[in-house]
Amino acid sequence: MRVHADLAIAHQNLAAILLAEGQTDEGERHRTRAYSLQRVFIEPVQQPRRQLLILCSGRALGNVPFDTLLGSGTASRIKYAIDYADEAEDAQLPPFDLVFNAIGEPDIAQPLTRRLEKLTQRCGRPVINRPDLVARTQRHRTALLLAGLDNVVVPPCMRIDDTPASSTALATRLAGEGLAFPLLMRPLATHGGDGLTLQTSLDALWSAIATLGEPCYVTQYHDFRSADGFCRKYRIVFVDGEPYAYHLAISPHWIVHYVSADMTGHQWKIDEERRFLEDARGVLGELAMNAIVGIGRRLGLDYCGIDFTLLPDGRVLVFEANATMLVHREDADGVIAHKNAFVQRIVDAFEQMQIRRAGG
Repeated sequence: MRVHADLAIAHQNLAAILLAEGQTDEGERHRTRAYSLQRVFIEPVQQPRRQLLILCSGRALGNVPFDTLLGSGTASRIKYAIDYADEAEDAQLPPFDLVFNAIGEPDIAQPLTRRLEKLTQRCGRPVINRPDLVARTQRHRTALLLAGLDNVVVPPCMRIDDTPASSTALATRLAGEGLAFPLLMRPLATHGGDGLTLQTSLDALWSAIATLGEPCYVTQYHDFRSADGFCRKYRIVFVDGEPYAYHLAISPHWIVHYVSADMTGHQWKIDEERRFLEDARGVLGELAMNAIVGIGRRLGLDYCGIDFTLLPDGRVLVFEANATMLVHREDADGVIAHKNAFVQRIVDAFEQMQIRRAGG
């Protein structure tokens, strides 16, 4: 920074470090500085098959994790931090063949929808993940979006933008949305259990909302513990409407994460996940798999995914369904290196979709 105070990438990296350490104000200052200096970042490849315009949010958590998805190395990337750019800059972009709307977090994408639609409609190029389809995947809209699908259970969810005046006012809102304790509370635009809490009483929930002091979601908690006492979270991603099994995490806790579940420390967990990856339909059953295919069609996105579990009666309990699903490779010499073959299927499918869309 002392050598080149106006290097955008340096401010980007410093912002990421500061924000990760909880230094929000200083992190935001450097992020704003980075994107005031530069909004377009070009990453060329040798002999590209296409020029891919990637619409990004300067807020990294708002973007689809795309490094693995674009791992084929066939496209030169033009990354455009559109939330920091004005419309006049759209006309100054380098030539491109295909647009990937990578702003997949719907709480961040929704306020940008009209801005994104203007660019995608004017540019005359094919678009992966239409902005309007991303925006409708907000958590409090998921139940309505997936309503009527056979064998699909979506717990009701309410968005709270302002702290209710009293616990009585909160109780009235909860009743109006059909919500009853226990309930899950989480801040907007969060994933991976960040800020997620289980609330068991009205007073505790009202206090938690007031303490948070920012918009949040309140979702009906649905007990999903399997007969063996473990909680399971499956992930399937959709590429151009086709479902691909990505992972299964098995945990004794209701917050299910792959790492905290110690998946790699138990061979039986590794084996169960592998069976799911090799034959998702066989593991889940026809009832559930048909429901999942229906969810993919209803979402309508070119790339998206679903985190879910299987209920005892064979129905699918949806945790979330949107475009921000992470796909990444494992260490080549690790105990779950076999998963990379299934990741490669997803990467290949994403590449083939680009070819179909861009014509090469």
